[in-house]
Amino acid sequence: MPVETSATFSLLLLIISLTAGQDCSQPCACSAEPPLCPLGTSLVLDGCGCCKVCARQLGEPCSLLEPCDHHKELYCDYTLLSDSETGICMAQEGQTCDLGGRIYRSGESFHPSCKHHCVCMNGEIGCVPMCASDVLLPSPDCPYPRRVHIPGRCCEEWLCEQSPPDRHYQSVLAGASQIRPLPSSNPASVFRRVSPHGPQAESPRDNCIVQTTEWSECSATCDMGVSSRITNDNQRCQLERQSRICMLRPCSSQQHKDIKKGKKCVRTPKAQQGMRFELSGCSSARLYKPKFCGVCTDNRCCTPHTTITAPVEFHCPEGEVFTKNMMFIKTCSCHHDCPHSNDIFLASNTRRMIGDYDNDM
Repeated sequence: MPVETSATFSLLLLIISLTAGQDCSQPCACSAEPPLCPLGTSLVLDGCGCCKVCARQLGEPCSLLEPCDHHKELYCDYTLLSDSETGICMAQEGQTCDLGGRIYRSGESFHPSCKHHCVCMNGEIGCVPMCASDVLLPSPDCPYPRRVHIPGRCCEEWLCEQSPPDRHYQSVLAGASQIRPLPSSNPASVFRRVSPHGPQAESPRDNCIVQTTEWSECSATCDMGVSSRITNDNQRCQLERQSRICMLRPCSSQQHKDIKKGKKCVRTPKAQQGMRFELSGCSSARLYKPKFCGVCTDNRCCTPHTTITAPVEFHCPEGEVFTKNMMFIKTCSCHHDCPHSNDIFLASNTRRMIGDYDNDM
């Protein structure tokens, strides 16, 4: 076979294989073990519902068999490339994040330093440490452990030294030599024995003065949004941002029809039928009949007045299960404290919600 003919035939086979790989007519052929995805990357089903693959991230090429990370509200935009079967992962409309003066889009992953991996999710920044935070105590094999920075590496590593690092420790040991030693035939007994689970250190929470801000208004006027607050109510007594999902009302609701004759408002209507909450393509495991904030006919605004926070478990089509804290409305108040833009939900900035507490529903 001539060289030109062989090359043409090989190219034809490659095009056929790529074309066939972008439809769902072929039987599923998945590896026995799911792929190991990088930190912060979701494991999702491909577009054919066959195999679990590592989701494509913001700005990466995507296709039917290489879907975007819908947990980060990314979608495959096929209009950016001339190839109709390949697109680019783009972010849904969402609030951006500001970190150190740099703006990140919703769904964008980034590394503010080599020690942290972060992602922006609708105005909220979540980070996970890349370096271990273990503690190495002195032992007979490692009497003088200390962390050192190794050139070319990001995370510090433990180094075991057999002698004190400076003369200060030598002078301390010299003074300690004048103290009568404990009666023991085993020199290793001078080292403290600790639990294999680590030292029992005093918790910073023991002397913590808890400070917590009010929950912010829901970021969406209807359907799912996000509310946040700042608190140090944790084991480390360090300020952190907590977030919860919220739903003031369904976008498809027509609450004005529920206003009774002679009334001007429907203040806190309740869902008549059980409903499942939807979040990033995943559904709540159980049905809920939540309360919502209603509407008025006299230009008054109805906003949350009393709420609770409870965990909600979500199940995804690819089998993933996760839990999110969610705001549940107990009562709403209707008032004239409405912004001129007629965005009634911004009024919760000046109207404090009371009685909010955590609840296990």
